Amino acid sequence: MTYTSIQTLNSEKYTYQIRVAHLYGDLMNTYGDNGNILLLKYIAEKLGAATTFKIVSLGDNFKKNDYDLVFWGGGQDFEQEVIAEDLYRISSELKAYIEAEKPLLSICGGYQMLGEYYINASGKKILGTGVLPHYTKNLGNNRFIGDIETHNEEFNETYYGFENHSGITYLAGEEKPLGLVIYGGGNNPDDHSEGLHYKNTYGTYFHGPILSRNPRLAYRLIKTAILQKYPNAEISEFNSLFKNLESEQIKDYKRKVEKHES
Repeated sequence: MTYTSIQTLNSEKYTYQIRVAHLYGDLMNTYGDNGNILLLKYIAEKLGAATTFKIVSLGDNFKKNDYDLVFWGGGQDFEQEVIAEDLYRISSELKAYIEAEKPLLSICGGYQMLGEYYINASGKKILGTGVLPHYTKNLGNNRFIGDIETHNEEFNETYYGFENHSGITYLAGEEKPLGLVIYGGGNNPDDHSEGLHYKNTYGTYFHGPILSRNPRLAYRLIKTAILQKYPNAEISEFNSLFKNLESEQIKDYKRKVEKHES
């Protein structure tokens, strides 16, 4: 049975109502992923939308029309093995949700499990949802760990963050990277890609959490969710509400990298 983890107070005062599914949020919430939830809530409320976040976990039903936005956080190998046995129940509805171009953000383990499979550090193959065609192997005793910077040419946006993973992911089919690596590791050691972009689905290895340093991505997710549910909604432009927030986060990242390089 799903349960509400967080929601907007006095939601009746808001123009729009957005329902968010936090997939396996009680198990996959590593490296500050709950910070992504708080940023989504903050952005939504600034845009006039009240939010309700539901934990959809083991044994719970997921129906694409029940939710306007999906978030799937990261987890370690143990948690990924636990949820792997449960994924068959939600895979078809999750695929329908994605193909309907509804917004979804997945982080690290969630990103991996959206794909075909993940080979963990011990060499065990853990099956994912199979909803998307990417797959994940392993670096063995090595890890991609540290600050990372990428650029998305389609949106002309630069993303800043922190990565910590031994999984190496290879995109396939119609999947595009969320960005190309300027600094850091990314998806794998071979093609300079980082993350995933397919329709309105995004995946990434950014931890920390990603949205606190990259509020434009949070804005895009919330704006998409609102406009799909309320086609005539009037949405404020990003720069009118959040430019200062973005500027401070970028400055913080650059100070951190400069300190590291010195």
